[in-house]
Amino acid sequence: MEYEAVIGLEVHAQLLTESKIFCGCSTKFGAPPNTHVCPVCLGMPGVLPVLNERVVEFTIRAGLATNCAVQPRSVWARKNYFYPDLPKNYQISQYELPICLDGRLDIQVEGQESRRIGITRIHMEEDAGKLVHDPGLPVSYVDYNRTGVPLMEIVSEPDLRSPAEAGAYLRALRDILVYLEVCDGNMEEGSFRCDANVSLRPLGQKELGTKAELKNMNSFRGVEKALEYEIRRQRAVLDEGGKVRQETRLWDADQGKSFGMRGKEEAHDYRYLPDPDLLPLEIGPEWVERVRAALPELPAAKLARFMADYGLSDYDAGVLTASRPLADYYEAALAAGAPAKAAANWVTSDLLGALKAQNLEIEQSPLAPAGLAGLIKLIEAGTISGKMAKEVFAEMLSSGTDAEAIVQAKGLSQVSDEDELATLLQEIFAANPAEVEAFKGGKKKLMGFFVGQVMQKTKGQANPKLVNQLINQLLGS
Repeated sequence: MEYEAVIGLEVHAQLLTESKIFCGCSTKFGAPPNTHVCPVCLGMPGVLPVLNERVVEFTIRAGLATNCAVQPRSVWARKNYFYPDLPKNYQISQYELPICLDGRLDIQVEGQESRRIGITRIHMEEDAGKLVHDPGLPVSYVDYNRTGVPLMEIVSEPDLRSPAEAGAYLRALRDILVYLEVCDGNMEEGSFRCDANVSLRPLGQKELGTKAELKNMNSFRGVEKALEYEIRRQRAVLDEGGKVRQETRLWDADQGKSFGMRGKEEAHDYRYLPDPDLLPLEIGPEWVERVRAALPELPAAKLARFMADYGLSDYDAGVLTASRPLADYYEAALAAGAPAKAAANWVTSDLLGALKAQNLEIEQSPLAPAGLAGLIKLIEAGTISGKMAKEVFAEMLSSGTDAEAIVQAKGLSQVSDEDELATLLQEIFAANPAEVEAFKGGKKKLMGFFVGQVMQKTKGQANPKLVNQLINQLLGS
């Protein structure tokens, strides 16, 4: 029997605020255990939460960017469950009335038409702590630093039909959140986390099958692999006449398998109750419009503009718009006078390659956009060749010196004087008459021989394009 996969994703994005959602404790990652805590986030008796306004603004920003309707009134709830990393034994979240509803995100999977994925809701909540298991002892430790860190939970509709679509959705969503500067998108540190719900149903059937929830996936490829495994597992169960169990499963990347963890909870298992310490959140239209007016150009719109305005390929535009700082760097180079295509080639290949080798981000580039533009302009003007430019580029990265200064100091200026090159070529022709006659007779591969002779005599500084033109001109081609 043929089956169709039905996938929905729940993304938890940690917000880039300096303090937690209901107290003033730091959200900085990597601090010693239990040093970023206070009576509020530890749930001590008699303390009261105070909402961080920045959390609300960031969530409105994300909601507008994903085409959600921002609700004028939303309500806080207590999500009750008992676990060592949850000091209050409940999590402050939103349930019946979340802040954002009914969004959508268009995704593109290579070789397929664009697909629109619905977003059911976006709501705010506080994070739980972290259990640290000692591999040498039968004990676990609890670090409450993460307790109370602000999260957005972004819940998709079950509109995804393949692991590849799930990966494309996650990448597109992460790019948007990073562009908005509301989340750093770091999956390894847990600031962008995903749970996946997947079920199978016979092809053509409308009724949904029994779903399993997958947890513990810390990369886009990890999500795709986990979904691929789970789809195979459920298909095998159904083909053998069995029934898929509704459960939460833990993905083990090392073994490439998922393992049953517990029965899948439903909403009533958490006994959601209105939080008595927090008033309903009311958001006026003027606040929403103020946030909307400040939204940056988003990745999909920027990619389309780069292709239309700068004549870039889909690939080049995709690389350059993958991050907002990289796109800004590229456009700063254009503003400094670099041609669009040449700048794209240098940024996507030479610059990004050099930065990767040094483990640097584009914001840390020792070469400023204006400096790169200056180098490209020397190439376009024929002052240096492409080969010389590589040498100058390496020197610019290591020393931060201007391209023109390096060219002058090292005597790298390209020989582009026609009379000088023509005289040199006549000498070469006179010394190699057999090669000249063979070239005139149609052996055009000898072009490389003549160019090589010129480069040898000029120590590689002759303008190769001009040399080619002069050879054809002088030998009557």
